[in-house]
Amino acid sequence: MNPQGPVLPEVRQVKPGDTLLLCRCGRSPQLPDCLSACVDALELLPEREQFLLLCRCGSSRRLPYCDGSHNQPVAGFKARWWRFWRGL
Repeated sequence: MNPQGPVLPEVRQVKPGDTLLLCRCGRSPQLPDCLSACVDALELLPEREQFLLLCRCGSSRRLPYCDGSHNQPVAGFKARWWRFWRGL
């Protein structure tokens, strides 16, 4: 874990006409963005306005998207729900 606390995901609004180069390998120093033309980079050209939840810790199994891997696992729906609402 990071000394300053967990590295939380980034919520990014994208619009048609935007071009994003997102990291899928987890090695970029500027997650979720890929700074070079890495062969694993995802070039995203949104067709509609939307919000993306992007991984910044590099632990997600669905890079560049956050899958919640930055959190310690908890058992049961009630515990997951409580953690979600407590974090708001």
